[in-house]
Amino acid sequence: MENVKLTPKDIVNKHFKPKMRGYDPADVDEFLDSVIQDYETYAKENQRLQAENDRLVSKVDELTKQVAVGKSGQTSRPASNTTNMDILKRLSNLERHVFGAQLNDDNHSNQF
Repeated sequence: MENVKLTPKDIVNKHFKPKMRGYDPADVDEFLDSVIQDYETYAKENQRLQAENDRLVSKVDELTKQVAVGKSGQTSRPASNTTNMDILKRLSNLERHVFGAQLNDDNHSNQF
């Protein structure tokens, strides 16, 4: 924790000088006990959130790497699949045109 000046132990060990018309030491101690409990809860929550943040940052880094690898592998695949599909369609059309014309010629010559 950056910029934190006091630890729970610092608060527990703090002693105030008594003055003639000062605060009731029992009230001060009771209040400081509450502050210590809140401070410890805050410190634990801060540690938990830091660990969660570290875990999430690692996960983001891992997913970013996976996306980068996926994009580099993906860019060549769709282009080749599209190209292959186009070639197959063209071949199919060409076969229909060539062989279809031969079949039509054969059918016409067999009829006479």
